[in-house]
Amino acid sequence: MNNTILTLLSSTTILMTVATVYGAEPDSRCFELRTYYAAPGKLDDLHARFRDHTLKIFEKHGMSNIGYWVPAENPDNKLIYLLAFPNLEAKEKAWKEFVADPEWKAAQKASEANGRLVTKVESVLLTATDYSPAINVSSSDAPRTFELRTYTATPGHLDNLNARFRDHTLGLFKKNGLSSFGYWVPQKGQKGADETLIYLLSFPSREAADAAWKSFRADPDWVAAKKASEDKAGGSLTTKDGVQSVFMKPTDYSPTK
Repeated sequence: MNNTILTLLSSTTILMTVATVYGAEPDSRCFELRTYYAAPGKLDDLHARFRDHTLKIFEKHGMSNIGYWVPAENPDNKLIYLLAFPNLEAKEKAWKEFVADPEWKAAQKASEANGRLVTKVESVLLTATDYSPAINVSSSDAPRTFELRTYTATPGHLDNLNARFRDHTLGLFKKNGLSSFGYWVPQKGQKGADETLIYLLSFPSREAADAAWKSFRADPDWVAAKKASEDKAGGSLTTKDGVQSVFMKPTDYSPTK
């Protein structure tokens, strides 16, 4: 059997594996990615409030805790977390009930006796892509390193970017040791809708992440897929400086570690 046939068979095997793993029905839930900026010196207090109160009150109102992370380098005192709801209406109902909950009000008041814990909140509502894997809320034997990546597509090319991920990138990520956690796009009406792809990867460590990315970027199959997609689109699928990456570590109370 010649090398060309072997290469084709190898590529087919990868694609079949991806189809098996990612071929389930798309996750139709409403996801919310939230970023909190803690006041100076208050991040530990914010963690304590989430650990001791917020997570259980979230669950009480039907808000599914997916994961809680802090950036590996965190000069802005950020807490980043991901929630899921059955749908948008359930999200709105859950938040309304949460902020009115006497248990939450008491926890908030007690935690802020010496000042507010949060100076700014950013929120974006997300929809899972049709190729996103089923979300696996679980801990590993040792806390993993996560990477939150945000891509801004060139005008009119978000579909092309999603196609490249669906048809090539996910399989090549798996081949090169990058573990896909989830892929989302902002819902209609959200900032970045129709031009943004947000996704999460996980790795055993930061060193493993660096090695996996090096392997992926040098992979001839990736080089070919990237070139073909850009030739078809007439240029890059992402804007200049349109790829942002944040390495993160899970908090001790995060359901996903």
